[in-house]
Amino acid sequence: MPDNSYDVVVIGAGPGGYVAAIRAAQLGLRTAVVEREHLGGICLNWGCIPTKALLRSAEVYRNAEHAKSYGLSIDGGLGFDAAAIVKRSRGVSGQLNGGVGFLMKKNKVDVIWGEARLAKPGEITVAQSRKKPMQPAVPPPKGVLGPGAYKAKHTILATGARPRVLPGIEPDGDLIWTYFEAMVPPAMPKSLLVMGSGAIGIEFASFYRAFSVDVTVVELLPQILPVEDAEIASHARKQLEKQGMRILTGATVTRVEKGGGGVAASIDTGDGKTETIKAERLISAVGVVGNVENLGLEQLGVKVERGAVVTDGFGRTSVPGVYAIGDVAGAPLLAHKAEHEGVLCVETIKGLPTHPMDKRKIPGCTYCHPQIASVGLTEAKAREAGYEVKVGRFPFRGNGKAIALGEPEGLVKTVFDSRTGQLLGAHMVGAEVTELIQGFVIAMQLETTEEDLMHAIFPHPTLSETMHESVLDAYGRAIHI
Repeated sequence: MPDNSYDVVVIGAGPGGYVAAIRAAQLGLRTAVVEREHLGGICLNWGCIPTKALLRSAEVYRNAEHAKSYGLSIDGGLGFDAAAIVKRSRGVSGQLNGGVGFLMKKNKVDVIWGEARLAKPGEITVAQSRKKPMQPAVPPPKGVLGPGAYKAKHTILATGARPRVLPGIEPDGDLIWTYFEAMVPPAMPKSLLVMGSGAIGIEFASFYRAFSVDVTVVELLPQILPVEDAEIASHARKQLEKQGMRILTGATVTRVEKGGGGVAASIDTGDGKTETIKAERLISAVGVVGNVENLGLEQLGVKVERGAVVTDGFGRTSVPGVYAIGDVAGAPLLAHKAEHEGVLCVETIKGLPTHPMDKRKIPGCTYCHPQIASVGLTEAKAREAGYEVKVGRFPFRGNGKAIALGEPEGLVKTVFDSRTGQLLGAHMVGAEVTELIQGFVIAMQLETTEEDLMHAIFPHPTLSETMHESVLDAYGRAIHI
């Protein structure tokens, strides 16, 4: 095979792209990945990983503030260094970025640095990258390939997504931020307005509120965290407001004026009134859009709808030999969904037996305080789908481990089909629920019934016992409530 020819070329080295490339190489396919900015994509460099590092700093600080309640004392007072918090976050990101480079080399995946465009099916031109990496960015690894013409039997689009921009509220990197700027603040602002209450908006609101920033969240829809179960979202809202966060739902930012070292936002509160909120900074967290431009998709006839490449359940697009995975292939916009799609797509290319993606079994996690996690149908969606449901609930206040941790505010909710016992959905809010949710994910994957879950033995004392009790409660058998 000529040096510029590959079995698989992956465009984009985010979590979906680099995982797809590794799996392709494992299956004996000659593989290359094209990246224009940094290995690991948004997730490792400006998304999942560095935000969790920031939120960990917030968690440690929050716990230290309550040291006295644990019988501890902190001499000399408690403080924080915003620059040091950011430095730690960027260091974690850099370490993992380098790890992706190591994995490419280990698996003999060629890295091509630049911007890719599909000239026609099977032919890819790579030009010098016009993208300026945001600082602090990790430079391209040594020994990578550069601009040129490349051939591929199969091309996988894994170009990710970018923040959605609303007309008249364009981020300027100074007063109006996207998640990029929110991740590297030069100092903590005294006040912050967050537009949007999805996972990104709520996580940043939670981070900044932990350091005593005056935070207001504005959400267009009637509830925060719109994709979550309404009962869980309501529980989370009460806890966030208890921490001092102000939340406006059913409200719209209609205009933003900049000046005086901050912004003044006009808010339609949804009840016929208008309010002006002033803040030092505004974070626009109103969603993301797929990176579908400048790839040559229109000329090839690749179908794109609502900013996302249309695929079947295996990553195949409307053009043979061209595939799409991850954020560019549409919701849910989650790194673990992208990784799974990458493996599924490559194994389909190889001809292995595969099953289409079942999006109902993809868990979602929000790492605010308290954490939120879910999988499957909400109670409302299950009823809309025609199921007769049994619903179980168990509060963290009935769990010994939660009380010992000093984290008694939480709730586990399970939704079952009353006819078959099928677990339709699980929804959680509270300490470490982003770790607990996988138990329900596996249960759904294995088509576990309520009887299987009730007969399972959960270790004591653990937070996982709340999961067991929630299942028992759905059938009137809860013990500790």
